[in-house]
Amino acid sequence: MSLATRLKPVVDNWNKLFWEACKRKKLKLQRCKTTGKCFFPPAPVSPFTGLPAWEWVDASGRGELWSFVVFHQSYFPGMKDELPYPVAMVKLEEGPYLLTNLDGMRAEDAKIGMPLQVRFPGGPEGFLLPQFGPAEL
Repeated sequence: MSLATRLKPVVDNWNKLFWEACKRKKLKLQRCKTTGKCFFPPAPVSPFTGLPAWEWVDASGRGELWSFVVFHQSYFPGMKDELPYPVAMVKLEEGPYLLTNLDGMRAEDAKIGMPLQVRFPGGPEGFLLPQFGPAEL
């Protein structure tokens, strides 16, 4: 598997700080100042209030496997050599869901509800992609 061949994320005004944090192996989320709820993906306004009243906070990096599917077909040229690979929906401890890949485990070892921890094993030039693997207990 080579994370270096994956597509580079599209960086914009709203997700720039998220990707900068990933380069430092940190996971950051936006949190609504009115409700105290975290949200993802990054956005100009809180999805809970529609107001631009939010702040960046450090996320724990912990979550649980909420769902996953195994891709057997190549949809992205940079991931062709990884087939078959799991695509996972992780429910973060802070509440939001993150669509990602699993790291350090095979799809057959994935169990819905299992505890996961963020990892930053690599990525295309200039990026570290957040992925999740089994939580260290």
